[in-house]
Amino acid sequence: MMEMLFTPIGIIHTPFKQTSDMPIQPSGAKGSKGTIKLKPEFAAGLKDLEGFSHIILLYHFHKSKKYTLEVLPFLDSQKRGLFATRAPNRPNPIGLSVVKLLKIESNILHVENVDILDNTPLMDIKPYVPEFDQPASVRTGWLENKKGKVTFKKSDDRFGSK
Repeated sequence: MMEMLFTPIGIIHTPFKQTSDMPIQPSGAKGSKGTIKLKPEFAAGLKDLEGFSHIILLYHFHKSKKYTLEVLPFLDSQKRGLFATRAPNRPNPIGLSVVKLLKIESNILHVENVDILDNTPLMDIKPYVPEFDQPASVRTGWLENKKGKVTFKKSDDRFGSK
């Protein structure tokens, strides 16, 4: 198997210092603000990003230590296949969040609706484009009857670094 190495382009700063009690998705993090400190050598890549209201953050679940192929997700009481969930403990612990971009100051991005642990390494930023990122017709599998519940659900220690 081929090994891949990635270098973070910045650090995500949020009010969430520990995994317990943090939102489990951006839709449950309404109003939570954070900043992203991009390494200065990547600041030129922010050109034209301020025209977008939302951005996609790809980041490393740096506190993730192990994974299992079946997990008990936050919104369910039954074990599910890992790849049918957004559980943070994964073979390649990569997170994805769509957040609101408030402003950019030099190499600092100010964001809102952030559900990410403080000091998380940022791997990449992409603009959110509904025409590209929001399919017209979707199925949501076992989550179909969980609509609206993510707003009230908080994290706990089930995916901690134990």
